[in-house]
Amino acid sequence: MKATGAELHHRAETLAAPLPPLMVAAKRVASTVAQGVHGRRRVGQGETFWQFRRYQQGDTIARIDWRRSAKSSHLYVRETEWEAAQSVWLWRDASVSMDYASTPAFGSKRLRAELLLLALGVLLVRGGERIAVLGSNLRPSSGRIVLTRIAHVLEEGEPATPSLPVPEALPRHARVVLIGDFLSPLAEIKATLAAFDALGVRGHMVQVLDPAEETLPFAGRVRFVGPEAEGVALIGRAETATEDYARAMAAHQAEIGRYARSAGWSFVRHRTDRPPETAVLALYLGLAEPALE
Repeated sequence: MKATGAELHHRAETLAAPLPPLMVAAKRVASTVAQGVHGRRRVGQGETFWQFRRYQQGDTIARIDWRRSAKSSHLYVRETEWEAAQSVWLWRDASVSMDYASTPAFGSKRLRAELLLLALGVLLVRGGERIAVLGSNLRPSSGRIVLTRIAHVLEEGEPATPSLPVPEALPRHARVVLIGDFLSPLAEIKATLAAFDALGVRGHMVQVLDPAEETLPFAGRVRFVGPEAEGVALIGRAETATEDYARAMAAHQAEIGRYARSAGWSFVRHRTDRPPETAVLALYLGLAEPALE
């Protein structure tokens, strides 16, 4: 049964509870945590214009651009590059392959990815950061209300979504967190990171796998079916393929890691049979580091 948005939110709050901003202070300084994960927040607007957007409830009258609004029947406000660049854009793979679970005890990869995303969101919001879901068309914001909105986005889901995110126009130096199984061909993964790199965007990748996908713990005659139309493979003695499979998986992961680092990204591996706190903490500490210029 798929967890509801409220249940995911509650689980995310529970997961985030042992990871207060003070843990980041141990790695950096208390003032960094008080000012936000990046340690570069300040009061006021940015200096570089990024885009116009429609006026929304909660925006101050002072932010309205009356000249732009006069050309339309709607009110518009100005967004600045600095303001948006300090936001964190979150994404999780919602493709069919993420529904895989070798045993109900571990839960699906998708459920784990959504839990990690929400837990990280809780921590970032507690630190005063603005967050948004990549591709949701929701503007980055802070406060508990944004967590409810994100939970709704995750609960609604998206039919037939791609296994990799579609890079979109983000402010230069924006921070992005991508959570998925990253079992796509290496060429496609590299092309995605290259597209983000061309936009000046840096971020963090978390590969979420079921333990069976790393160890191939099967024996005898096994029929493997690709969940995303990859085809069917019938192996007479699956145990004979274990070592070759493990080497191929390790090589795939190593190549992703090398390319991610060369693009200025971090790459973390996580399995659904392991505690989620480790992955969340790695992401949170990674986001505490200044963005690469």
